[in-house]
Amino acid sequence: MAVVRALVAPRLLSAFAPLSARHHAPSQRAALHSSAPRPGARVALVLSGCGVYDGTEIHEASAILVHLSRGGAEVQIFAPDVPQMHVIDHTKGEPSESESRNVLAESARIARGKITNLAQLNAANHDAAIFPGGFGAAKNLSTFAVDGKDCKVNKEVERVLKDFHGAKKPIGLCCIAPVLAAKVIKGVEVTVGHEQEEGGKWPYAGTAEAIKALGAKHCVKGVTEAHVDQKNKVVTTPAFMCETALHHIHDGIGAMVKKVLELTGK
Repeated sequence: MAVVRALVAPRLLSAFAPLSARHHAPSQRAALHSSAPRPGARVALVLSGCGVYDGTEIHEASAILVHLSRGGAEVQIFAPDVPQMHVIDHTKGEPSESESRNVLAESARIARGKITNLAQLNAANHDAAIFPGGFGAAKNLSTFAVDGKDCKVNKEVERVLKDFHGAKKPIGLCCIAPVLAAKVIKGVEVTVGHEQEEGGKWPYAGTAEAIKALGAKHCVKGVTEAHVDQKNKVVTTPAFMCETALHHIHDGIGAMVKKVLELTGK
């Protein structure tokens, strides 16, 4: 029994040692959205609110964060400090006329409070930028939902896209968000999926024609694929532009994130 006590005692002491003795305080880097002990690429994630019909598509944002975490990236989340175009009651799919919400405040829900005003985003401090979809990209980051090919892009969003593009740093966009790049980056190649509805599988297929009208090149891709414009370092994937199982969308976003990280060279 004395031998058993001698073997077990040190393990018990270790197991019940004070947490402060076993864990170091998190560093400033670890306080960001990163699980990798040795951060790689520094990625700016730009949100447009919270909720598919009037903000960021939450599943897309979450999938991007998961894939960035697995890729060892250090992520900082941004959103513009502007009012939403409107608020949609997601139980009805209809505008809630009595409500108004702020894009930065709503995006903070997805960021778990760790959110920064987009006006403070400096491309020099990051290796890449990624924009999830959701109608917020077409309503709050631009006026595409109302004006189509004649849309305007939020001035801070336009600045960020031009700054990253000018610095030859990769930009990832999914779902409807590629219209932002199509408007701002001359002659860019993007995908929003297929160009025909195909019985409802691609309900937003008409977006491809609008992208062409903006002067961009549309490339047909499946939902699990990503298109890489090597010249402009722009990576896009259809995501929820396709009516399909969630895991297919997750895989397509993974392909986009992987290519973005590869283009950083980190």
